[in-house]
Amino acid sequence: MEQKADSSPTRTGKRVKMKALSLWLVTCTAVSSALPFHPEKDNEEDAKLVQNYLNKFYAVEPDPNQLGWKINAESAAEKLQKMQQFFGLKVTGKLDNETLEMMKKPRCGVPDVGLYGFTLPGWKKTKLTYRIVNYTPDMSKEDVDKAVEKAFKVWSAVTPLIFTRIHKGIADIMIAFGTKVHGHCPRYFDGPLGVLAHAFPPGNGLGGDVHFDEDEDWTTGSAGSPPNAPDKRPTTPTSSEICGSQISFDAVTTLRQEVIFLKGRHLWRVYPDNSEAERELISAFWPNLPPGIEAAYENTKDQILLFKGNKFWVISGYQVLLGYPKNINTLGFPKGVKKVDAAVCNKNTGKTDFFIGDKYWRFDEKRQSMEKGYPRVTVDEFPGISQRVDAVFQQKGLFYFFHGPKQREYDPIAKKVVREMKSNSWFHC
Repeated sequence: MEQKADSSPTRTGKRVKMKALSLWLVTCTAVSSALPFHPEKDNEEDAKLVQNYLNKFYAVEPDPNQLGWKINAESAAEKLQKMQQFFGLKVTGKLDNETLEMMKKPRCGVPDVGLYGFTLPGWKKTKLTYRIVNYTPDMSKEDVDKAVEKAFKVWSAVTPLIFTRIHKGIADIMIAFGTKVHGHCPRYFDGPLGVLAHAFPPGNGLGGDVHFDEDEDWTTGSAGSPPNAPDKRPTTPTSSEICGSQISFDAVTTLRQEVIFLKGRHLWRVYPDNSEAERELISAFWPNLPPGIEAAYENTKDQILLFKGNKFWVISGYQVLLGYPKNINTLGFPKGVKKVDAAVCNKNTGKTDFFIGDKYWRFDEKRQSMEKGYPRVTVDEFPGISQRVDAVFQQKGLFYFFHGPKQREYDPIAKKVVREMKSNSWFHC
């Protein structure tokens, strides 16, 4: 996960959204040391701010020899260059107004250097427990529980980790709210704004724990943009939009335990056992991808392949793999094939079916090659699926074929359509 995009959670005044929790569950540590700095501006307050900022977030670096951390011996100007590069500012090594304003923004307590280009020992197990030790009075307990659960689902969707909540005893990840000097934590909070939360690397004691600054005013969902600022975030879908009788989707795919519905510039993340759907911009979820994805599927390697026109992308977690997009002909399609309508990987056989018009091709995921004897007519192999397929995915052994506002639940063993439903039935409309 790239920290840059999430370092400053959306706020109005002091209001902080709990959705930023997913960022603060990354492991971190900080070491403070005296660091001389002489800004061009003769302003003692700004000079103190700069020194404290670089101490907190740029004073340590990974030590590959010890598989740990060591004090960063770089000069203040070099650290300032790293900070400017990290936030996409003009790299000068000198304090300017833009750099100073960035330092004044609220952020998480994760250091900006050393965490993403170097791998430290992580969790030595995949089944982890978490416990919410106390609650903020700003939110209901139910809302806190829900926000924490959603954050862990984000991690479990793209990692082998499984998170289970416990209500007493010592958990691998202890989650707590506190102010200033809190508990036995060696890192103090700084009051409203500034650092919003911090976490610790996997390990014993404080290892894995997450602390939130209670001096902030926490709230659920998005807190909105500052007054007079244009709101560029997508509006929350109304029930009439997603539950309209004519709603259709461009593509549908699974992602671990989630089902992702794509349409235009947006996607909806649905947990089958949860009635809430989360809407996001495709570009926010998977940066650099275009809108209007036409087909998608999850392969046997927990990767997602997304198709538009004659190009496709392969995604692992939230990262587009290097070398993509590629032409769909590299998968074995003849040159006459210009696009893919829908695709689904049968997890039981390791074979992927690509649907184009009224025909389908079969791809062997293990051999990474198209099987011989294709294309074949779709309805011959899938009785009852006679129309062009808009989208398709597999869930608990069954296939779900979408065409316009309707979907058909198909049993591949019995080779028949079990039932017909509305395309938005997954949204509990």
